[in-house]
Amino acid sequence: MPCIFTMKIERIETFLIECPIDEPFGWSMGWTDKRGSLITKITTDDGVVGWGEGGGSPSQTVIHDCFAPLLVGEDPLNINRLWHRLFQNLHNDNLTGGFGGGALSGVDIALWDIAGKVSGKSISEMLGGAVRDKVAVYATGLYYQDDEFPTKLIAEAEAYVEAGYAGMKTKVGGLSVADDVKRVQAIRDAIGDDVYLMIDANKAYSARTAIDVGRRLEDLNIHWFEEPVLANDVDGYLEVKSNQPIPVAGGEVLYNRFDARDFISRCALDIIQPDIRYIGGITEFRNVAAMANANGIQVNPHVWGSAIMVSASISLTATFALCPYSRSPNPYEQEPVMEFDQTPNPIRNELASIAFGQSGGFVDVPRGVGLGIEIDLAALERFCLRHFSSK
Repeated sequence: MPCIFTMKIERIETFLIECPIDEPFGWSMGWTDKRGSLITKITTDDGVVGWGEGGGSPSQTVIHDCFAPLLVGEDPLNINRLWHRLFQNLHNDNLTGGFGGGALSGVDIALWDIAGKVSGKSISEMLGGAVRDKVAVYATGLYYQDDEFPTKLIAEAEAYVEAGYAGMKTKVGGLSVADDVKRVQAIRDAIGDDVYLMIDANKAYSARTAIDVGRRLEDLNIHWFEEPVLANDVDGYLEVKSNQPIPVAGGEVLYNRFDARDFISRCALDIIQPDIRYIGGITEFRNVAAMANANGIQVNPHVWGSAIMVSASISLTATFALCPYSRSPNPYEQEPVMEFDQTPNPIRNELASIAFGQSGGFVDVPRGVGLGIEIDLAALERFCLRHFSSK
């Protein structure tokens, strides 16, 4: 009989990275003058390297204290088995939410990257093939900035239209309701009625206030109202959805299918927005997407990270089914549309050998093996605050 050699995980490394930005910006819950992330690197005994992204500083501890002993020496191609082993470990330690979910996401994405490199296939090919060659994206920007209203805000919105975006998202919840309404009105006046416009409160409102905001914005053709209330408040989402005219979106801080279950089964959302950095990576995102699609809820991924996250999100979104099915599907209606962060972020632009760009409101699906990107190790070292290694 032929001798069969099994590839094994040899080393787990994590890099907590951060960099300052020149133009600070804010949202309802805070203000930032820096960007950061946690990058996971898994190396096999054959020298194959997989890259992942997810979580923050506490996730680094979870990966090395909880995950590394369960991963080193295992076959990295057994993605499902490893995912469930790690999730069970998190469940036993009451860490399935928050930074535990982020830690699992980083590991899972890295394992998929390895599997693609070993098989010579892209992530979308590994998932059964892309449904579409390009993924529709909307511009996320229009955050709060010093001295922005109205000139700077309007100029930014007009620039997105000029760049070819069919839609964009702005923030609410950081000012008085009246001032936020004026801000959204100014954007709508600047971009016209044919461009999709979304608003994001980042959990800033009570259900009562969110309903008031939605009613005040009724005539501005807002495509969705994101995170109007606290992230886990299913009843609050249902109340907002039932009592104002704007479709309701949320879900970026759900950490697994069990977190998403009640939102989906009770139809508390019109649009669900899992984040691949927190939901448990590619493996669990697929489960949540299938659940949502079966309940008529569109899946529009939340994306706010480096090229690793962007590539993984595009590759996964390319495989999503229409919702609902249509002979002539359109983005924002039946086809998914993905967030495309436009805020300042040197990590996003410099960490990988390629920076993803859009054309006409679409991004091409990566065709290279695995994630289809190469990490710039010099940039990784430059951004790194703390490096852990399993050996």
